[in-house]
Amino acid sequence: MLNNKEFDNIKREIDTYEKGREELVRKSRDIVRTSKLIVYAVHRNDLNNAKKLIIEIENKKESMEKLAKNDPKLRYSELFILGIQEYIEAKCYYEFVKNKKIPTRNSLKADTDPYLIGLCDLSGELVRKAVNDIINKDFENVIEIKNFVEELYGKFSEFDIGGGELRKKADALRWNLNKLEDLVLEANIHGTI
Repeated sequence: MLNNKEFDNIKREIDTYEKGREELVRKSRDIVRTSKLIVYAVHRNDLNNAKKLIIEIENKKESMEKLAKNDPKLRYSELFILGIQEYIEAKCYYEFVKNKKIPTRNSLKADTDPYLIGLCDLSGELVRKAVNDIINKDFENVIEIKNFVEELYGKFSEFDIGGGELRKKADALRWNLNKLEDLVLEANIHGTI
């Protein structure tokens, strides 16, 4: 009746996938944790520590990609994409603060959606940075951040984005731009800019 060999192969396939998925959970969580440490270090202007963490997160990303390379179910899973998004957000925040540039999708070896979502998440960290810059009276940097997020939003406006996660993040990008415009307006009203 049933082909036992076929079911043995299916069991092996399922077991291999589950083992890979569990490893992916660990690797993705580790990238998320390291991403938060990078962002925190950059917010504290501890760029030396952030640089060490960048090297660490790049190695973790490479390890996660190697794990998911040959299994599309892992490579396109939410766990994998979350890890990549967090990596992109952290790396872009570090590069923006340190070098005033944003790495390209190709330099980060990222697919389009995680790259764009990571950039949207970056805008939230830039709002936090702008608030801290206002507190520290670094108004020139606040204007620079606002101009960058405005430019980023302008580029997003050219895309026909449907629903889903990218739509939600693009809406958050617009909200972050509004917050930055309000910060600049408030600072301007008080004569600080």
